[in-house]
Amino acid sequence: MTMAATIRTVLSVARSTSTSFHNPTEISNSLYILTSSHPHFSTSSSSEDDFGEISDGRFKKWKNGGGIFHESACIDATAFVDVGAVVHSESVVGSNVRIGSGTVVGLSVAISHSTKIGFNVSLSNCSIGDSCVIHNGVCIGQDGFGFYVDGDGKMIKKPQKLNVIIGSNVEIGANTCIDRGSWRDTVIGDNSKIDNLVQLLGRVVCFVDKLGLQAQQQ
Repeated sequence: MTMAATIRTVLSVARSTSTSFHNPTEISNSLYILTSSHPHFSTSSSSEDDFGEISDGRFKKWKNGGGIFHESACIDATAFVDVGAVVHSESVVGSNVRIGSGTVVGLSVAISHSTKIGFNVSLSNCSIGDSCVIHNGVCIGQDGFGFYVDGDGKMIKKPQKLNVIIGSNVEIGANTCIDRGSWRDTVIGDNSKIDNLVQLLGRVVCFVDKLGLQAQQQ
């Protein structure tokens, strides 16, 4: 499932249902923003980790749940954004999505319909498919642990430039971390199930359908 396909799925909800997105006139612009031409979804993106967009004063209270959203985000009218949750600019949130308190949806993240996101989740540099369950404390799309030693013996951070693509009907357990890719996107296939307390490194992970992964006791 490609990034563009996920975004088309989200945006098709607005065309096929009677519900309306917040800021519908910007949906076509958001489609452009969320494709590979956008710096946060391209191989030429910044090597800087996105710890959160600096507020420009354009955040408003969402009518369904009481969370806040940037006015450039596209949110379906049926989506629930709980008190204490934040949806940052140019993100897309599909129909019947539930976003729990304390969750941060970062710049240009795409969440497709009927996905449920728990409390204190961090989403950046990612797209999430239909009917997923993201449990409390999950972090998706942050930089992985990547360094190299230069000629002077110094540890230099290796740029983490790519993204995380989550398929449909995926369940991710509490406090799991899924890092963005350094040389290819991190892809979690449809119907995958991931246990609590799992760490997935972008440079090595590519899941197929119906794969289960559990944390190992030490």
